[in-house]
Amino acid sequence: MAGIRNGRPYRRLVEQQRRLGLPCWICGHNIPANVDGRRHPLAFTLDHLIPLSRGGDLLDPANARSAHRRCNSARGNRTRGTPQTRASRRW
Repeated sequence: MAGIRNGRPYRRLVEQQRRLGLPCWICGHNIPANVDGRRHPLAFTLDHLIPLSRGGDLLDPANARSAHRRCNSARGNRTRGTPQTRASRRW
C-alpha cells in the first residue's frame, strides 16, 4: 500500500484537497500555505475520515479531509475527529 501513496492518483487527490483551502477538520483552524510540508506541525496533510487501517479507501474523495500534520498524527487511527485526551491522575 505504501507504493500507492506515491502514485499519481494519490498525489492528484492530495492536490485537489489542498486547493480547496479548507481548515483542519480536526481542530477547525486554518492551514497555512507557506510552511514546510514535511516538517512543520501546522503543514497540510491529507487525513482519512475512516482510517486506512480500519478499511477506509485511500483514493475516495469522500474519505479525504484536510488536516494539520500534528492534528492528524495525534488522531492516529481513531474514527473520532478529535484526539483523545487523557485524564490526569490524582495520586
